[in-house]
Amino acid sequence: MPGPAPDERMRPKGRRNTQGIRVDPEAEVTHEPRQAVLSALVKHRPGVLSEVSALFSRRQFNIESLTVGPTVDDDTARMTILIEEPEPGIDQAKKQLRKLVPVISVRELEGEAVRRELALVKVSGEKPDDVNAVADMYNGQAVDASTDSVTVEITGSKQKIDAAIEAFKQFDVQEIVRTGAAALERGPKTLEKDV
Repeated sequence: MPGPAPDERMRPKGRRNTQGIRVDPEAEVTHEPRQAVLSALVKHRPGVLSEVSALFSRRQFNIESLTVGPTVDDDTARMTILIEEPEPGIDQAKKQLRKLVPVISVRELEGEAVRRELALVKVSGEKPDDVNAVADMYNGQAVDASTDSVTVEITGSKQKIDAAIEAFKQFDVQEIVRTGAAALERGPKTLEKDV
């Protein structure tokens, strides 16, 4: 066959494996996981939450929390999804979400976005005054009280909720329920305007 001998042929630059296939250095880089808050505007109809959670399950993304609620428009709902993944995984999660039919818009919220969480903490009712004093320290309030237990509601950042739960451990915590993060971008920017 005419042409240069194998030793004289042009060789592409870059690393190659033993089979001569080019190795992408970016694919071999190990990225540290980070937390990302994804805000998605979706059609408000049955089955959307199932579609989104199935997507995350198939792709093996780690969901830290997922909250869903209606918006000002009755036909749309907002999902706030907190995930912990390496950078390529976060980008992939956003791309995959955008491909779902009921998803209208997806955005990763910046670190300074307003984030709040709600927790209900049920503790022993032996010292109700002390429980109320701790609740006041975290701007919480008792929402239910009996001779056996006191249930306190606390709203705030994840760090505030974690600190409050730690403080309530002295009263024999019986149950804890947390909503997960709800978040909005600061300032006039809205998810609807980016569609």
